[in-house]
Amino acid sequence: MKIDHPGFNPDYAEDAPSFEQISELVGDTILEFGAPWCEHCQAATPAVQQVLTEYPEFSHIKIYDGKGKPLGRAFKVKLWPTLILLHHGKEVARLVRPLSVEEVRQLVSKIK
Repeated sequence: MKIDHPGFNPDYAEDAPSFEQISELVGDTILEFGAPWCEHCQAATPAVQQVLTEYPEFSHIKIYDGKGKPLGRAFKVKLWPTLILLHHGKEVARLVRPLSVEEVRQLVSKIK
């Protein structure tokens, strides 16, 4: 799996990277856990896309999450979508079920 997706990534990856691969990432990344059929995930997409258009230097990795998926469990994801902000592979902050552009901007501002 290619785990470097600069800017907005529209597709969920079913073959998720390992926790070790995530921890080795360089730079700023947003991990997005969810599913393509999830209504909450679909509702959050425009806000996430707009903010990542404003910050194209961020990588965006969408992980198709579900029961028994190891990466989601490693990050203790309970609700979708969950956005996890990483700086050099380390979690800085997270946002669950965002609805507005401002919520996503506030998440990104934890690094900027």
